[in-house]
Amino acid sequence: MRIDSYAFGKVVIDGRSYISDVIIYLDRVDPRWWRREGHLLCVQDIETAIEEKPDLLIVGTGSPGRMRVLPETELRLKHEGIRLIAKPTDEACTVYNQLAPTRRVVACLHLTC
Repeated sequence: MRIDSYAFGKVVIDGRSYISDVIIYLDRVDPRWWRREGHLLCVQDIETAIEEKPDLLIVGTGSPGRMRVLPETELRLKHEGIRLIAKPTDEACTVYNQLAPTRRVVACLHLTC
């Protein structure tokens, strides 16, 4: 998979546009990703991503980077042996495109604030 473009509120992945937050799995996109706390990333929000057993989880924290990854979420990922990269979504998209072709990468992208 490849992220073709990202702008506030919209991401294009393999030619298909999405206007809600997404999880990019190894073989599919889930356009219905919803978090329990809007700008906090809880463990429950990424359970399905953890089940994919990626080497790396990339989190797009929104255009200005307002979404925060909770410490317990970071600890769970560390316990599972999953490296975390959390960056504003435009940067997260760039990192995803660089690393996804050679690694097991899952990306959780918050598209707005």
